[in-house]
Amino acid sequence: MSLSPRLPVTLPGASALPLLLLGVTLAGCGDSGREDSTASASGGSNSGITLTITATDGDDDDDNSNSNSNSGSDSNNSGTDSGDSTSGSAGMTSDDSGVDTIPKLDLAPTPDLELGCGDGIGGGGNDIDESFIWVPTTSDGTVTKIDTRTVVAVGRYATGPSGGTESSSRTAVSGDGRFVVVNNRGTGRSTAVAANLADCIDANNDGVITTSQNGNDTLAWGTDECMVWTVVHNTWGGSYTGGPRGITWTLGDWNEATCSYDNAKVWLGFLANNGDGHLVMLDGATGVQENIVIVPGWNGQGYAPYGGALDPLGRPWFTGLRGELVRVNTNNNPVDATRIAQPANIQTYGMTVDPNGNPWMAGCSGPVSTYDIQSGQWISVAGTSACHRGMAIDHDGHGWVASNGPCELVEVDSATRTLVAKHQLAQCSTAIGVSVDVDGYVWLVDQGGWAWKIDPLNVPAAQMISLPGDHYVYSDMTGGQLKSVAPPLG
Repeated sequence: MSLSPRLPVTLPGASALPLLLLGVTLAGCGDSGREDSTASASGGSNSGITLTITATDGDDDDDNSNSNSNSGSDSNNSGTDSGDSTSGSAGMTSDDSGVDTIPKLDLAPTPDLELGCGDGIGGGGNDIDESFIWVPTTSDGTVTKIDTRTVVAVGRYATGPSGGTESSSRTAVSGDGRFVVVNNRGTGRSTAVAANLADCIDANNDGVITTSQNGNDTLAWGTDECMVWTVVHNTWGGSYTGGPRGITWTLGDWNEATCSYDNAKVWLGFLANNGDGHLVMLDGATGVQENIVIVPGWNGQGYAPYGGALDPLGRPWFTGLRGELVRVNTNNNPVDATRIAQPANIQTYGMTVDPNGNPWMAGCSGPVSTYDIQSGQWISVAGTSACHRGMAIDHDGHGWVASNGPCELVEVDSATRTLVAKHQLAQCSTAIGVSVDVDGYVWLVDQGGWAWKIDPLNVPAAQMISLPGDHYVYSDMTGGQLKSVAPPLG
C-alpha cells in the first residue's frame, strides 16, 4: 500500500439546560468494566431481526442548542423544546430482512484525481492540505487537535463548562474535515469545534479569532471562538450511563465551488429516562435536532448506543454494549430502524463499518466479528478472542483492533476475515481507540496518556505522542471511516 496524501456554526437564541453533575468512577475496561471470561470464535449464525419505526417533525427551534454568543458563553438565554413528535413500533415487514445487496467495492488505495478541490475526503478527492486527529481527554472534559503529519498537538478545547464531569468521549469528524463533534457522557452534551479559522466565529467582532494555540492552551469554556455550537439533548434521561456515545456524520452534498460538504448531518445516540434508545439527527452546521428514531428498550446492558458508523448508502449503524446491532434507514420515509440481534459470543465493544457496508464488532470478551449484509450471517475471525476495544479499517481493507489482555494491536483482513498478526508496541497500558488518518496511517490511543502513529506496513517504526490525562474513545477521530465509504467526487 502506498501511503501518499489524499483525502471539521452558530445557534440562535439558545442556552444550556441546567446540567446534572455526576460523579463518575470509570471501571478498568470501559463503561462496564473488563470481563475476565473469554469467548470462543465462531461464525455463520443467523440473527433475529425486528423493525422499529419512529416518525418526527424536524424542529428548527431546538432551544437546547447553544451558540457562541457575543459574550462567549452559552448561559445567557433559556427556553424549552417546542417540537412535536410521534413515535411507535411495528413488527418486521416481510420485505425487510436486514440483508443488503450493496455491490462489493474495490479496496485498492483511493486514486488521486485532479478535480479542483483538495479539502474533501471523498473517494475521488485530490491531495489535502491538512489532517487532524481529535482525541478526547475524559478526565478534564477537553478534546485535543493533533496534526497527523507533524504529530504535534495544535489545539485543545473545553467541550463543556463542567471539566471532568463532562466526561468527553466519542468524537466524529465531518466529511470535509472542517468540524469535529464531541459527545460528553456525563452531562448529555454534544459540542462542535471548527478545525479551520475560516469556520470559527468572531463573537466579539474584534477582527481576531480567539482560540487555542497548542495542546497546553485550553481557553475557558465559552471563550474559544472555534467552539461553534453546543447542545444538551433535551430527551436525555440524565444518567451517566445513558449519556451520548455512538456518533457519526453523514457526508451531505459536495459543493465544488466551496470545496466542502453542504447539508451534512450528525447522528448520535443516548438513552431516555425510560431506557429507550434515542437516535437523533442534528444539523451539522447548527446542532439543531431535525429527526429522532426511538428504539424501545435499547439492548446495551443499560448503556447508551455505544458505537456509530456510516455505510456507503449513507445509513448510520449503531451497536449496543454487548447488545444489539441497529441500522437507521435514512432512505425510508419516515426514517426507521432495523434491529438485529447478536449471537451471545460476539460481546460487542468497539465497532466500525467497512467500505462494502459490513459492520464490524470488536468483542470484549469475545472475537472480532462482522455481520455480512449480503448473507445476513455473523462471521467471527478465528484466533481473536480477547477483550478488544476500538476498531478501524485502513485503505487496504485491513482491520486494526485495540486489545487488552494482552495489550496489543490486532490486525485482521476484512476481505478474507482472517487474522493477519498481533502487534506488540514498545509501550502499551490500555489500548483503546483506533482510527485511520487520510494518509492511511493507523492511530492507536492509549488510556495511559499517549497515542501511536503507525505505518501499517512497518508497525515496529510506530511514532508516539504524549497526551497527558485519561482518554476514553471508540469512534472516527480522524474522519477516515467516513472517507472509506464516501463515493468518488466529480
